[in-house]
Amino acid sequence: SHYDPVVYVQLKHTYGLDQPFFVQYFHFLTGLFRLDFGLSFEYQNRPVWDILKDGVPISAELGFWALVLQVLIGIPIGIISALKANSWIDTTNMGIVLVMYSLPVFVFAVFFQVLVVAIDNGTGAQWPVANWGNAWHYSWSDIQFKIGPIVILALSLVAYLARITRTSMLEVLRQDYVRTARAKGMRERIVIYRHALRNALIPVVTILGLSLGLIVTGTFFLEEFFNIPGIGETTLQATQYRDYPVIQATAVLLAVAVVIGNLISDILYTLVDPRIKAS
Repeated sequence: SHYDPVVYVQLKHTYGLDQPFFVQYFHFLTGLFRLDFGLSFEYQNRPVWDILKDGVPISAELGFWALVLQVLIGIPIGIISALKANSWIDTTNMGIVLVMYSLPVFVFAVFFQVLVVAIDNGTGAQWPVANWGNAWHYSWSDIQFKIGPIVILALSLVAYLARITRTSMLEVLRQDYVRTARAKGMRERIVIYRHALRNALIPVVTILGLSLGLIVTGTFFLEEFFNIPGIGETTLQATQYRDYPVIQATAVLLAVAVVIGNLISDILYTLVDPRIKAS
């Protein structure tokens, strides 16, 4: 293909590509602290942060509520299955969990849209199946947009958390201190929730930190599927158009989110396990 050499030189200068590599890298690092990720190739030389800043609250909201719902559903399922181990309740729970664990997030999304369409046809309701609404606002119209993607992302992660909780709880229930507490005549509720559960949550906290990576991956699929204007959809569009500054900025933001999540996970250790003291 033909190109204008003058335009070529101007573009290299605009994006700093005419500078030595170490100078480009230094500018990139200093720009991170100012949230200056350079100019977008695709969006008419707009600053990258101006493109991403509107999507960050949306993706953060989706991931946050999915994580909360994952905890509220997954941990109780794991506890109940451990307390009713080898019963029909345990078998049913683990069977459902196995099916959920086997299905990727976009399959849940397809099922959800089919269900919504069927309900709308049967009742005449108009439940939205795309878009997001206003970030961190919870009017009824906003909730209608948000509840589907949040539930779908949470359900895709519940299975893993439930299995880990069940395994950890079963291991703790076999420990000597649990048998000793029961032998002393403590009420079963105190034995379970004060002694067993707290120790069983240690590996669960670790999994919650690691699940942030899965949440990020899930948001990418869901934002594209439901046309949610978050970081995931912006990144996929940037990948399609080879908008490298946007891709770099997104990678940095997601890495920071995962690091912060693991830091929070480490802090939670001090609350779950009193033997671990904050240094």
